[in-house]
Amino acid sequence: MKKKDKKKHDENMEDSKLDNTEFQDVCSQAENLIKDPLEKKQQEYDILWDKYARLQAEFDNFRKRSVKERAGIIKYANETLIMDLLGILDNFERGIKAGEMKKDFDILHQGVDMIAKQFYGLLESNGLKRIVSLGQKFDPHQHEPVEVKEDESIKEDTVFEELQPGYLLNGRIIRPAKVKVHVHKVNEEVKEEELTIIKEVTEEAKEDEDFEIKDNNKDVSENKEV
Repeated sequence: MKKKDKKKHDENMEDSKLDNTEFQDVCSQAENLIKDPLEKKQQEYDILWDKYARLQAEFDNFRKRSVKERAGIIKYANETLIMDLLGILDNFERGIKAGEMKKDFDILHQGVDMIAKQFYGLLESNGLKRIVSLGQKFDPHQHEPVEVKEDESIKEDTVFEELQPGYLLNGRIIRPAKVKVHVHKVNEEVKEEELTIIKEVTEEAKEDEDFEIKDNNKDVSENKEV
Protein backbone atom coordinates (compact mmCIF):
# COMPACT_ATOMS: atom_id res chain seq x y z
CA MET A 1 0.00 0.00 0.00
CA LYS A 2 2.80 2.29 0.82
CA LYS A 3 4.59 1.45 -2.40
CA LYS A 4 1.50 2.31 -4.39
CA ASP A 5 1.14 5.60 -2.59
CA LYS A 6 4.77 6.44 -3.18
CA LYS A 7 4.49 5.58 -6.86
CA LYS A 8 1.39 7.72 -7.16
CA HIS A 9 3.15 10.54 -5.36
CA ASP A 10 6.08 10.32 -7.73
CA GLU A 11 3.77 10.36 -10.72
CA ASN A 12 2.08 13.49 -9.38
CA MET A 13 5.43 15.14 -8.91
CA GLU A 14 6.40 14.35 -12.48
CA ASP A 15 3.09 15.72 -13.73
CA SER A 16 3.64 18.83 -11.63
CA LYS A 17 7.09 19.31 -13.14
CA LEU A 18 5.65 18.94 -16.62
CA ASP A 19 2.87 21.43 -15.84
CA ASN A 20 5.40 23.91 -14.46
CA THR A 21 7.60 23.57 -17.57
CA GLU A 22 4.64 24.11 -19.85
CA PHE A 23 3.64 27.15 -17.82
CA GLN A 24 7.13 28.62 -18.13
CA ASP A 25 7.08 28.00 -21.89
CA VAL A 26 3.75 29.76 -22.20
CA CYS A 27 5.02 32.72 -20.15
CA SER A 28 8.17 32.91 -22.26
CA GLN A 29 6.15 32.91 -25.45
CA ALA A 30 3.88 35.63 -24.05
CA GLU A 31 6.90 37.74 -23.10
CA ASN A 32 8.31 37.34 -26.61
CA LEU A 33 4.99 38.32 -28.14
CA ILE A 34 5.00 41.50 -26.04
CA LYS A 35 8.72 42.18 -26.38
CA ASP A 36 8.92 41.90 -30.18
CA PRO A 37 6.34 44.69 -30.95
CA LEU A 38 7.95 46.94 -28.34
CA GLU A 39 11.39 46.45 -29.83
CA LYS A 40 9.95 47.08 -33.30
CA LYS A 41 8.24 50.27 -32.13
CA GLN A 42 11.44 51.39 -30.43
CA GLN A 43 13.36 50.86 -33.66
CA GLU A 44 10.75 52.82 -35.63
CA TYR A 45 10.89 55.60 -33.06
CA ASP A 46 14.69 55.73 -33.25
CA ILE A 47 14.55 55.98 -37.06
CA LEU A 48 11.94 58.75 -36.97
CA TRP A 49 13.85 60.67 -34.30
CA ASP A 50 17.03 60.45 -36.37
CA LYS A 51 15.15 61.82 -39.41
CA TYR A 52 13.67 64.63 -37.31
CA ALA A 53 17.08 65.57 -35.90
CA ARG A 54 18.59 65.67 -39.41
CA LEU A 55 15.70 67.75 -40.79
CA GLN A 56 16.01 70.15 -37.86
CA ALA A 57 19.73 70.55 -38.50
CA GLU A 58 19.15 71.07 -42.23
CA PHE A 59 16.46 73.66 -41.52
CA ASP A 60 18.76 75.55 -39.13
CA ASN A 61 21.49 75.57 -41.76
CA PHE A 62 19.00 76.74 -44.42
CA ARG A 63 17.76 79.54 -42.14
CA LYS A 64 21.31 80.70 -41.46
CA ARG A 65 22.15 80.65 -45.18
CA SER A 66 18.95 82.57 -46.00
CA VAL A 67 19.72 85.27 -43.41
CA LYS A 68 23.26 85.60 -44.75
CA GLU A 69 22.12 85.73 -48.39
CA ARG A 70 19.39 88.27 -47.56
CA ALA A 71 21.92 90.46 -45.76
CA GLY A 72 24.17 90.25 -48.81
CA ILE A 73 21.32 91.16 -51.17
CA ILE A 74 20.38 94.18 -49.04
CA LYS A 75 24.00 95.25 -48.72
CA TYR A 76 24.67 95.16 -52.46
CA ALA A 77 21.12 95.88 -53.73
CA ASN A 78 22.17 99.28 -55.16
CA GLU A 79 25.38 98.01 -56.77
CA THR A 80 24.07 98.37 -60.34
CA LEU A 81 22.72 101.87 -59.67
CA ILE A 82 26.00 102.92 -58.03
CA MET A 83 27.98 101.61 -60.99
CA ASP A 84 25.84 103.74 -63.33
CA LEU A 85 26.27 106.77 -61.08
CA LEU A 86 30.05 106.35 -61.18
CA GLY A 87 29.95 107.09 -64.92
CA ILE A 88 28.13 110.36 -64.23
CA LEU A 89 30.62 111.19 -61.47
CA ASP A 90 33.47 110.63 -63.94
CA ASN A 91 31.84 113.12 -66.32
CA PHE A 92 31.49 115.65 -63.51
CA GLU A 93 35.20 115.40 -62.76
CA ARG A 94 36.08 115.73 -66.43
CA GLY A 95 33.85 118.82 -66.72
CA ILE A 96 35.47 120.44 -63.68
CA LYS A 97 38.96 119.83 -65.08
CA ALA A 98 37.97 121.19 -68.49
CA GLY A 99 36.49 124.31 -66.86
CA GLU A 100 39.66 124.87 -64.84
CA MET A 101 41.88 124.51 -67.89
CA LYS A 102 39.93 126.61 -70.43
CA LYS A 103 38.11 129.00 -68.10
CA ASP A 104 35.19 128.97 -70.54
CA PHE A 105 31.74 129.37 -68.99
CA ASP A 106 29.88 128.16 -72.10
CA ILE A 107 31.83 124.91 -72.21
CA LEU A 108 31.25 124.40 -68.47
CA HIS A 109 27.52 125.12 -68.89
CA GLN A 110 27.23 122.65 -71.76
CA GLY A 111 29.05 120.00 -69.75
CA VAL A 112 26.81 120.45 -66.70
CA ASP A 113 23.69 120.38 -68.87
CA MET A 114 24.83 117.17 -70.55
CA ILE A 115 25.56 115.54 -67.18
CA ALA A 116 22.17 116.63 -65.80
CA LYS A 117 20.41 115.00 -68.78
CA GLN A 118 22.48 111.85 -68.33
CA PHE A 119 21.65 111.78 -64.63
CA TYR A 120 17.92 112.26 -65.20
CA GLY A 121 17.94 109.59 -67.92
CA LEU A 122 19.48 107.16 -65.43
CA LEU A 123 16.81 107.94 -62.85
CA GLU A 124 14.07 107.53 -65.47
CA SER A 125 15.42 104.10 -66.40
CA ASN A 126 15.01 103.14 -62.73
CA GLY A 127 11.33 104.14 -62.59
CA LEU A 128 11.51 107.85 -61.73
CA LYS A 129 9.10 110.25 -63.46
CA ARG A 130 8.70 113.98 -63.00
CA ILE A 131 5.23 115.30 -62.17
CA VAL A 132 3.94 117.77 -64.77
CA SER A 133 2.56 120.71 -62.78
CA LEU A 134 2.74 124.01 -64.67
CA GLY A 135 -0.63 124.93 -66.17
CA GLN A 136 -2.25 121.78 -64.78
CA LYS A 137 -5.35 121.52 -62.62
CA PHE A 138 -4.42 121.58 -58.95
CA ASP A 139 -4.22 118.07 -57.48
CA PRO A 140 -3.82 117.93 -53.67
CA HIS A 141 -2.19 114.51 -53.99
CA GLN A 142 0.53 115.65 -56.40
CA HIS A 143 0.83 119.35 -55.52
CA GLU A 144 1.76 121.11 -52.31
CA PRO A 145 0.47 124.70 -52.44
CA VAL A 146 2.98 127.24 -51.16
CA GLU A 147 1.02 130.29 -52.30
CA VAL A 148 -2.61 130.74 -53.37
CA LYS A 149 -3.99 133.66 -55.40
CA GLU A 150 -7.58 134.36 -56.41
CA ASP A 151 -8.37 134.94 -60.06
CA GLU A 152 -11.86 135.61 -61.51
CA SER A 153 -10.76 134.67 -65.04
CA ILE A 154 -10.17 130.99 -64.31
CA LYS A 155 -12.86 128.35 -63.80
CA GLU A 156 -10.80 125.81 -61.84
CA ASP A 157 -7.80 125.85 -59.54
CA THR A 158 -4.67 125.92 -61.69
CA VAL A 159 -0.92 125.76 -61.02
CA PHE A 160 0.73 128.89 -62.41
CA GLU A 161 4.26 128.41 -61.02
CA GLU A 162 6.38 125.47 -59.91
CA LEU A 163 8.86 126.15 -57.10
CA GLN A 164 10.14 122.59 -56.68
CA PRO A 165 9.42 119.64 -58.98
CA GLY A 166 7.64 116.56 -57.68
CA TYR A 167 8.42 112.96 -58.63
CA LEU A 168 6.79 109.55 -59.03
CA LEU A 169 8.66 106.29 -58.52
CA ASN A 170 7.07 103.44 -60.46
CA GLY A 171 3.74 105.28 -60.32
CA ARG A 172 3.86 106.14 -56.61
CA ILE A 173 4.31 109.72 -55.42
CA ILE A 174 7.57 110.03 -53.47
CA ARG A 175 7.62 113.84 -53.41
CA PRO A 176 4.77 116.26 -54.26
CA ALA A 177 5.59 119.37 -56.25
CA LYS A 178 5.70 122.70 -54.42
CA VAL A 179 3.60 125.11 -56.44
CA LYS A 180 1.75 128.40 -56.57
CA VAL A 181 -1.95 128.10 -57.37
CA HIS A 182 -4.58 130.35 -58.92
CA VAL A 183 -8.02 129.69 -57.46
CA HIS A 184 -11.34 130.88 -58.85
CA LYS A 185 -12.48 134.04 -57.12
CA VAL A 186 -16.14 133.80 -56.16
CA ASN A 187 -18.37 136.87 -55.96
CA GLU A 188 -19.67 137.37 -52.40
CA GLU A 189 -23.33 137.41 -53.53
CA VAL A 190 -22.82 134.23 -55.54
CA LYS A 191 -21.05 132.66 -52.58
CA GLU A 192 -24.00 133.47 -50.26
CA GLU A 193 -26.46 132.12 -52.83
CA GLU A 194 -24.48 128.90 -53.17
CA LEU A 195 -24.35 128.49 -49.40
CA THR A 196 -28.15 128.98 -49.18
CA ILE A 197 -28.74 126.36 -51.86
CA ILE A 198 -26.41 123.92 -50.16
CA LYS A 199 -28.20 124.51 -46.84
CA GLU A 200 -31.64 123.93 -48.40
CA VAL A 201 -30.51 120.76 -50.16
CA THR A 202 -28.96 119.48 -46.95
CA GLU A 203 -32.15 120.15 -44.96
CA GLU A 204 -34.31 118.45 -47.60
CA ALA A 205 -32.04 115.43 -47.61
CA LYS A 206 -32.23 115.29 -43.81
CA GLU A 207 -36.05 115.50 -43.87
CA ASP A 208 -36.23 112.70 -46.45
CA GLU A 209 -33.92 110.61 -44.31
CA ASP A 210 -36.05 111.21 -41.17
CA PHE A 211 -39.20 110.32 -43.09
CA GLU A 212 -37.62 107.13 -44.38
CA ILE A 213 -36.56 106.15 -40.86
CA LYS A 214 -40.09 106.79 -39.50
CA ASP A 215 -41.62 104.83 -42.36
CA ASN A 216 -39.29 101.90 -41.69
CA ASN A 217 -40.14 101.97 -37.98
CA LYS A 218 -43.84 101.94 -38.87
CA ASP A 219 -43.38 98.88 -41.07
CA VAL A 220 -41.48 97.12 -38.27
CA SER A 221 -44.31 97.86 -35.78
CA GLU A 222 -46.97 96.57 -38.18
CA ASN A 223 -44.99 93.38 -38.76
CA LYS A 224 -44.72 92.85 -35.00
CA GLU A 225 -48.50 93.27 -34.56
CA VAL A 226 -49.13 90.75 -37.33
